Amino acid sequence: MTSTTAEIRLIAPTGTLGYGFSVDDFTRVLDEHRPHVIAVDAGSTDPGPYYLGAGESFTERIENRKELEILIGAALALGIPLIVGTAGGCGARAHVNWTREIVEELAREHAWSFRLAVIQSELSTQVVQEKLAAGAIVPFDTGEELTADAVAASARIVAQMGLEPIAEALRQGSNVILAGRSCDDAIFAALPVLQGFDRGLALHLGKILECGALAAEPISMDVMLGTLRADHFELAPGSLQRACTVTSVSAHSLYEREDPFTQSGPGGALDLTRTRVEQIDERRVRVRGTRYTEHDRYFVKLEGARRIGERAISIAGVRCPTMIARIDAVLGEARRRTERYFEDVGVHETDYRLEFHAYGRDAVMKELEPNRLGAAHELGLVIEAVADTAELAKTVCHHVAGALLHLDYPGQFNNAGNLAFLYSPSEIVVGDVYEFSVYHLMEVDDPLEPVQIELVDVGCAYAGDRRQDRVLSAR
Repeated sequence: MTSTTAEIRLIAPTGTLGYGFSVDDFTRVLDEHRPHVIAVDAGSTDPGPYYLGAGESFTERIENRKELEILIGAALALGIPLIVGTAGGCGARAHVNWTREIVEELAREHAWSFRLAVIQSELSTQVVQEKLAAGAIVPFDTGEELTADAVAASARIVAQMGLEPIAEALRQGSNVILAGRSCDDAIFAALPVLQGFDRGLALHLGKILECGALAAEPISMDVMLGTLRADHFELAPGSLQRACTVTSVSAHSLYEREDPFTQSGPGGALDLTRTRVEQIDERRVRVRGTRYTEHDRYFVKLEGARRIGERAISIAGVRCPTMIARIDAVLGEARRRTERYFEDVGVHETDYRLEFHAYGRDAVMKELEPNRLGAAHELGLVIEAVADTAELAKTVCHHVAGALLHLDYPGQFNNAGNLAFLYSPSEIVVGDVYEFSVYHLMEVDDPLEPVQIELVDVGCAYAGDRRQDRVLSAR
């Protein structure tokens, strides 16, 4: 399809739904530029596997509700679509439905009428097992082959959709789209590609817009405007106190990338070897030259998480210089004594996992920390135990903390009180622990194959709390 319009304007209110943005700047950009679409990314794997496995959002309901109220109201007032990608934080069915409940609650309160598209991308373990047996799943970043046991143990598995399901929902007249797990750039590129704009430029623009004003100086989770034309796109931050520069936009084009020139995605890859960024004025840049290469096969990324137990932690400070100087030996001895103690009652070291995090020395980078030998005058020590049950995790954590509290070591001056506990009780049961169990690529014959699209006409006529919405279709 060839575009019949000279340009398409896209606004990203923030880098992640629930992280906040300037309503004043958002409103001003809407008034001055009249964008054709509002799109916002709502999720990521950055917060770790817990939220996917547990089916919980990593942003809170009050935050999502507040921002969705502003965004839906603006989209309906302008008659443009609102697209939310990776709804609920991880984009599984529980997350999408959680977001849908908020949207429908707002519709009742404001008597809004609109067509809602709900795109689910969670897969059953049976579907994934069938794809695995057919040889349609290959390793991704980890290089590890997926096993049937890993699939079976997964609490939830999602497929990261490309732009095609979102474009289909737009083609069917959706005003508000809640998409499950989505490629970040896809939620911005869907409408431009549907209208015939260049796919490479649209995806590159989407890659920058999905983080909001992180591609501006100074950075912020805030408003960003993109304008796409036939052979280039332009970027400008919403705030008049920020600027897009050649450096900030070029740097963000490399964000979360291993290869500086190629970014692969569902069905193809961006080629940035000929990309050029130029300054237009103090606050705007122009980008041209990005190309798209289509792949022979269409893959979507799978993400799955499985529960591995429960966690308990204890947080303490260490101020004794002799203990700090010997901290590796001290922690090693505490581990050995703990293992011997529990062996006597039939609890083996394979029944739990014990970790130490020494903040102020190497808690962030662990063995990769280049400055581990630097002298510290105090350490923040986090003792972590993971086991099948909360009771065992807490017991192990408590025993280790007690051992360290009175542990003898060479050069010791104090005979008690080696640790200064931050809280009482000193052991805190954190809850369920999850790990990523699936992080692979799955080949599909059709970009719409791994998703289900439901269209609902959300109406303004309600009888009490009974919804009068009309379900149009479910694919």
